[in-house]
Amino acid sequence: MGMKMLWLIALTFVPTLELRASIPWGLIDDALPAWMVVAGCIVANIALAPIVWLFLDKGIHLFLQVGWINDLYEKLVLRARHNVESYVDRWGTLGLALFIGVPLPGSGVYSGALGAYLLGFTFAQYMIAATLGVLIAGALVTAAVLTGASAIEIFIKH
Repeated sequence: MGMKMLWLIALTFVPTLELRASIPWGLIDDALPAWMVVAGCIVANIALAPIVWLFLDKGIHLFLQVGWINDLYEKLVLRARHNVESYVDRWGTLGLALFIGVPLPGSGVYSGALGAYLLGFTFAQYMIAATLGVLIAGALVTAAVLTGASAIEIFIKH
């Protein structure tokens, strides 16, 4: 049981995947109780938020000394700022939470942290948004997986 949960946590820490991949994987695998999968993936995704922020705040400057990394960063910065800005302009911290919570590619804790950092959010504002966003995403992904699995079962003869 421990290795399964470690695998789900590792999957949650993968950029672009996060709990959007780990919750379905854990629920479909059926090796762990559903509550443990959902709770573990949500906690892992929330725990990821300060790590990403710390990296952006303290470590990114070292990597930006390398030319191609700086070019890639600037490209990602423009995209993240564009994607997050409309949400933030309209709803502030709640807008950032909604951006993080929408379970679509390009949203999540990583891009939310980058957007928050670039738009001048404080760490506390970002953590509030990240926590709310992860809870929203966790609920939406769980509901989608559970209702999808139930919908498929009507076609299976028992």
